[in-house]
Amino acid sequence: MQRADQSEVTLNLMSELRASAPLLDAYLSYMESERTPFTIPGHKQRASRLDAGLGAVVDSDVPLYGGLDEVKLTNQVLRTAEELAARLWGADYARFSTGGSTHANQAIILALGKPGEKIAVSRTAHRSVLSALVLAGLEPLWLSPEINDATGVPTGISLAEFKKVIDQKPIALLLTEPGYLGTLSDLPALIKEAHAHKIPVVIDAAWGGHFGFHENLPHHCLQLGADALITSVHKALPGYSASALLLAQGKYLNLDRIEQSFETTHTTSPSGATLASIDGVRALLETRGDALLGDLLTHITIFKARVQAEFDIPIFLNPSDFEGERFDPAKVVLRANQLGASGVEIEQALGQVGIRVEMADRDTVVFLATLADGESDFDRLTNMLIPILKSQQKAVRPSATALSWSVVPTRGISMRDAYFAQTEMAPADKAVGRISADLIAPYPPGVAVVAPGEVLTQQIVDGLATSKAAGVRIAYATDSTLTTYRVVK
Repeated sequence: MQRADQSEVTLNLMSELRASAPLLDAYLSYMESERTPFTIPGHKQRASRLDAGLGAVVDSDVPLYGGLDEVKLTNQVLRTAEELAARLWGADYARFSTGGSTHANQAIILALGKPGEKIAVSRTAHRSVLSALVLAGLEPLWLSPEINDATGVPTGISLAEFKKVIDQKPIALLLTEPGYLGTLSDLPALIKEAHAHKIPVVIDAAWGGHFGFHENLPHHCLQLGADALITSVHKALPGYSASALLLAQGKYLNLDRIEQSFETTHTTSPSGATLASIDGVRALLETRGDALLGDLLTHITIFKARVQAEFDIPIFLNPSDFEGERFDPAKVVLRANQLGASGVEIEQALGQVGIRVEMADRDTVVFLATLADGESDFDRLTNMLIPILKSQQKAVRPSATALSWSVVPTRGISMRDAYFAQTEMAPADKAVGRISADLIAPYPPGVAVVAPGEVLTQQIVDGLATSKAAGVRIAYATDSTLTTYRVVK
């Protein structure tokens, strides 16, 4: 009886959500209909006829064209859904991307200016921002984050750091908020200063899609006056992989050019399932977001309190560690270094009992908690985590600043010139002082330690080697062993 009651509740909630989500309704209506498609995708939702395993993967895939809408987009369900998202976030413009925040970042950066112009960018930017700068030919004015003395983590870009580059006339300010560890810059002050110089503010909020929908969460950046917000719908929110939102205001940004850039860089065969999930998540936030986020915050508070009670030193990052709305309370960051333990070793031990974490480096472990996590999930994590932490606890060592946050880049040539330059491989011991042709980053978080056109320093070469030896994945290097580096001839 209990299972039947739960199923009925689930169906009722699905029905309510479907009624307010046109793309989700179009997806479900398509799957419910009698159909004999002679269109793409080639699997026709019937690949299970060929192989059950293949069918299990692709038979729920529905296209936008000839699926959620007619091939000629007669019904305009995508546009309707995007207008609903724009209204919810208080934006003039909204687009749904099936290429993740990577695509949305590239689209808006291509729309900002012309090759050779400068843009002020947080050094903690994701690699997608750097690749977009190469595509657009824009020159970054790097902004280094402040580091919190007590925790060793970056707390965002200071107003003073931004003011240093204003006289170089950047065409935009691009920030990553929140950062990978949940911290935030003083956005109201930065936005006010940028707008005083008519500089638009673009926020890569890939990890902050839940902001603004509960009183105990930070405001989202459009509420604070920013001009564009890019967010992933599959990270902190329960959307399909690679689902993302681009939202913008038209006062300081050219919306027509953003539309052109978006279409130029997006696929012409967008996944209907991905689009429907964005619409469904938007409807979920609009109808039940406050209650669901309240439950999530309660689960996180109880989980952290239960684990913390076993130790006499602070082992999590908390909002109280930072001023104002400068930390995401839904972010769960374990300070492994407080225990004298290795975050990578904790990750490995959790993996052996079937628990995967979002990120681990020498000093921290990041657990991604979302609306999809329930009380039982947190209970299991608690029960598995406490004995692992106790078994790995050693003498406490001081907080350290991860390589991704501590490198101050040294420019050799432009990123674009380095990208197209003739290159060669240099042994690691001969690479110091040479100009890197690769973007190299520990992943996650995908924050560049060195970008194309920057000088490889001893700090970078030694730091990457140390991170790799500790078990951190080093991404995007031509030689993943770091025995050699690709450098400009």
